[in-house]
Amino acid sequence: MTDYTKLIDAETWAFIERTKSYYPPDTVDYTIVQQREIYDRMCREFFAGYPEGVSAETTAIAAPGCDVPVRIYRLVGNAAEAVVLYFHGGGFILGGLDSHDDVCAELCGRTGYEVVSVDYRLAPERRHPAAFDDAMAAFEWAIATYVQPIVLAGDSAGGNIAAAISHATRGHKRHPVGQLLIYPGLGGDRSRGSYVRHTEAPMLTMRDLDFYQDIRTGGEDRTGDITLSPLADGDFANLPPTVVITAECDPLSSDGEAYGERIVAAGGKAFWFEEAGLVHGYLRARHSVGRARESFTRIVDAVAVLGRGEWVW
Repeated sequence: MTDYTKLIDAETWAFIERTKSYYPPDTVDYTIVQQREIYDRMCREFFAGYPEGVSAETTAIAAPGCDVPVRIYRLVGNAAEAVVLYFHGGGFILGGLDSHDDVCAELCGRTGYEVVSVDYRLAPERRHPAAFDDAMAAFEWAIATYVQPIVLAGDSAGGNIAAAISHATRGHKRHPVGQLLIYPGLGGDRSRGSYVRHTEAPMLTMRDLDFYQDIRTGGEDRTGDITLSPLADGDFANLPPTVVITAECDPLSSDGEAYGERIVAAGGKAFWFEEAGLVHGYLRARHSVGRARESFTRIVDAVAVLGRGEWVW
């Protein structure tokens, strides 16, 4: 049994308790409508505003079968050297343009890059591969719209989507110049590593993961589907330079480690960094927890480096 009292510091515990006050641990037992209401309220309570000079435009891009809403962040008076395509977390059933609004605004403000947040369709109304299809449509739109390099980024479920797009676009004439994955779920081996050590971790448990997986697929066996589980791919060559940042106290941590190792083994560039003592969802703690603040700086710096086509790790 993992002793989290030794791994997690007081600041992080305060963040966990504040989160639980808005988003109780048993939220997965509520209806989907209730879960979304609870999650949206929590995100509003943690909203940190926009940095000075950042503006946002909400629009939609045409895609087969539907339009995909996006929010585009720009730093006023700045000629962006790269574009970040961002996919939000939320277990594939929660979140949207507002849930990660301030995160994307800060990423724009601190890198100077244009950031495009993608509001992909959610389960259970639209099960897999709807979110992946929307993300692919957003990528195709981005390469047709921008001449600048495209960096893929996402947290949790969004990290899964970003990685799946990287795998799917290796043969494209234009492909991502890099990807930044924040505590992603990539479909790893649930019988070992962090899945075992952190089955009952604060903020995310194996029970939560099982629920999200079942909702996303409708209970269908999608073994081997790399658009669902990028770690199921048998080929990790020719992927974009990759930075994966995970939280130590998170059942998904081993996915990031395994993913980075496989890219390197295939001759690619990948760097995996595990944030000691942090928990899933710590992006919302970036202004209140020292460790999370330092991690967000690492995230910003990684995106900036990838957008310049550099590799420093």
